[in-house]
Amino acid sequence: MTFVLGLTGSIGMGKSATADLFRRLGVPVHDADATVHRLYRGRAAPLIEKAFPGTVVDEAVDRTKLGAVVLGNPERMKQLEAIIHPLVRDEEENFLERVSAVSPVAVLDIPLLFETGGEARCDAVLVVTAPAFVQRDRVMARPGMTDEKFRAILAKQMPDADKRARAHFLVDTSRGFSSAEAQVRSILACLAGRPGRRHRF
Repeated sequence: MTFVLGLTGSIGMGKSATADLFRRLGVPVHDADATVHRLYRGRAAPLIEKAFPGTVVDEAVDRTKLGAVVLGNPERMKQLEAIIHPLVRDEEENFLERVSAVSPVAVLDIPLLFETGGEARCDAVLVVTAPAFVQRDRVMARPGMTDEKFRAILAKQMPDADKRARAHFLVDTSRGFSSAEAQVRSILACLAGRPGRRHRF
């Protein structure tokens, strides 16, 4: 059975770059965010339009319009999550079924892994991390980012220290690309031959 490795990390920690390292090394990666974007242009669009009229334009969810409806409104956000989460889980299950015959390890790239209880579907969890000053420098360099936006994002995410405490593996991206790649290779070597057990749908 394929070993399922959950990959997560707070904003600016280098999670996406780490996921790309796994891909370069031949490990299948399921990107939860990319799946949501795809669903917004497909299966989820009519369901979201029914629940939130006027948020779909040209058969695709307009994220700005949807955000205006759900952001800051916990009840509406829960309504959206009740629509999208089962669809993402379905895509995730299909992904694992496809790769189970061809890869000993598969990665589930889920930004809010711990916050949504996703670790229960993984055999182990890898947290991508970096010192707080590195994280801040990276995030503040993004177009349109402000202190207020950064604080709001962090408020929705479990603190990095808490994530690290719950992780089975860590990748510190503050030491450069070569170091991060070496850490990923070391993790894959550690996982070699380990059977997966915990992912159940």
